[in-house]
Amino acid sequence: MTLAEVAPEPIDTPAAPETGGTLKVDLAAIEANWRTLSRRIPASECAAVVKANAYGLGLEPVAKRLAAAGCKTFFVADIAEARRLRPRVPEAAIYVLNGFSPGSGAAFLDLGARPVINSTTELAEWDAFVGQHNWHGGAALHVDTGMNRLGLPVDEAEALAPRVQTENHGITLLMSHLACAEIPGHPLNAAQIQLFKEIRLLFRGVPASLANSSGIFLGDAAHCDLARPGAALYGVNPTPGHPNPMQSVVELTARILQVRTLDFGATVGYGATWTAKRPSRLAVAAVGYADGLPRVLSGHDRPRGIAVIAGKLCPFVGRISMDLICIDITDLPEGAVHRGDQATFIGAGISVDDVATAAGTIGYELLTHLGARCHHIYSGA
Repeated sequence: MTLAEVAPEPIDTPAAPETGGTLKVDLAAIEANWRTLSRRIPASECAAVVKANAYGLGLEPVAKRLAAAGCKTFFVADIAEARRLRPRVPEAAIYVLNGFSPGSGAAFLDLGARPVINSTTELAEWDAFVGQHNWHGGAALHVDTGMNRLGLPVDEAEALAPRVQTENHGITLLMSHLACAEIPGHPLNAAQIQLFKEIRLLFRGVPASLANSSGIFLGDAAHCDLARPGAALYGVNPTPGHPNPMQSVVELTARILQVRTLDFGATVGYGATWTAKRPSRLAVAAVGYADGLPRVLSGHDRPRGIAVIAGKLCPFVGRISMDLICIDITDLPEGAVHRGDQATFIGAGISVDDVATAAGTIGYELLTHLGARCHHIYSGA
């Protein structure tokens, strides 16, 4: 399939004049990031994690673009996401990370999706289901090598291995999850890689997957047969502390509703937490914490949040409210900013990671909260 054959994806989004914020998503950049990651693992398949609505950026358009680019395997969190995904990737393998729960069998059968089996109890239920329906759609087996979250303990996986070799459990993928991949020198990385290598030997012939976004940058030993990048596809830096090898994907802007002047000593916003130390000018922008900009970025004596207005970095002042942010534009030339102009909160040199760091969180969390009520624009479609 060529990109020219991919029809534009209809998006349920507010019209631009009807909302204050606009979230722009560059689908070409997402594809470029997937290809960059694929080149780093030439002997392995590069899948795509599109859970949480493709990290908040739109599951349907993102998955459709990646499938057209050649991605053949996708990971989602639950059956509801698999149901949204399947029409966009009719030929792809879809793995459901939250596993096989009681009563979910009919949905897996209907969608041709594959559960990630996280316990021996799930495996028994899965075996009973596929035996009853004579279905061979496949499943992944998740072994916990150190995350201590979901997954079979190593001793249970070792005991199960001979049965998998002699009985038909329909296991199409053996997987584990790295806990500290974004910290290359962390000793748990080497421990997990070695332990998973040993487990793979017990499951000969079953394709294996360990690396997430950051795991791809840990070297060949972590790559196995299939890698599962998520955040890096959407522009989050998989190598913190080093230049970001990924292209920027998102831009968040908002309309300026009003430009106003303040006298020396005037306060701004709820709680009167910011006081003007000079005669000041403010731009009030139509975006707030309901649009995913964390309230912790509010501007007090030491502003944490910034926006680009008229090409310059300008600090937030006062508390971020649900729908509005006040921005100090005193240092811009008089008349440089007008009602209806745009302020940029992500983009124009401000990255997702920049905003997340200022808010004391990570790009993953920030992305998944962005722009729920914004007008969405998909470029490179």
